[in-house]
Amino acid sequence: MRIITFLALVFLVAPKLLMAQAERATVTGIVKDAVSGLSVDLATVYVEGTNTATETAENGRYSIVVPAEEEFTLVITRIGYQEVKTTLGPLPARSNQQIDVDMAPSESDIEVIVRESKSQEGGMVREDVEQLKLLPTTTGNLESVLPHIALGVSSGTGGELSSQYNVRGGNYDENLVYVNDFAIYRPQVIRAGQQEGLTFANIDLIRDLSFSSGGFEARYGDKLSSVLDIKYKRPDSLRASLGLSFLGGSAHLEGSFRPKKDSYRRLRYLVGARYKDTRYLLGTLDVSGEYTPSFTDIQTYITYDLNRIGKLGS
Repeated sequence: MRIITFLALVFLVAPKLLMAQAERATVTGIVKDAVSGLSVDLATVYVEGTNTATETAENGRYSIVVPAEEEFTLVITRIGYQEVKTTLGPLPARSNQQIDVDMAPSESDIEVIVRESKSQEGGMVREDVEQLKLLPTTTGNLESVLPHIALGVSSGTGGELSSQYNVRGGNYDENLVYVNDFAIYRPQVIRAGQQEGLTFANIDLIRDLSFSSGGFEARYGDKLSSVLDIKYKRPDSLRASLGLSFLGGSAHLEGSFRPKKDSYRRLRYLVGARYKDTRYLLGTLDVSGEYTPSFTDIQTYITYDLNRIGKLGS
């Protein structure tokens, strides 16, 4: 009888515990001194109006469970420093948000700095592509910057010259790539050298990207290695860029306009062109061979608002 009662309690309580866990999110980050740049330990981090609290470790790191799907105020305090309050949310359930804070000493007139960094939801790391453009690369390929935002990721056998990448425990052909919710299928070639061209995604046209090296949602498919989810821009003003180097160049144009002045419909366009030539770089190697390391790519993405909430893209 006691065993039956215990099992009944487990079946009654377990679903509630799982539901409560699903309605939570996590905020992590580092707290530093705004003057010296050193980590601040033993700072109290809590959610205003609740009993949820934690302390920063010796290296200034903290992790706290917060309510999901609603706004909340995160408070960080420590003796000798100005109190920090920042309003966050609503965060999706089971997501992870990184918030770094630079605390100003009490006697200082320095402003407190709160920085929002990587956002992680369902195993996906989200990044603003504008920051990724500042990373130095030899080719400008998107795969070259993936190791900087996700652990366990490395470039292909060609190093930084490769448009391949692999995830620890997976093969090159086990990487899912989505652009605007469309799966991109690349043909499999026998020789790895034929993969040394341009990556499909044009970094000048990207708004943001999400990447997961495992544990991603089932909607992305059944490949086991990784998923790269890319969103292209939906421009609302005229912009352009031009980049040139000894290894190639790139240019892009974006903008939008209304066919009729009094209409809510808007035509948006993105055009990007890239040229890559690594002969000057490969010519410095001791090994010589017969190859033509020149690649050209032109992309365009056009959307048209059919109504106030929908759009047609091509």
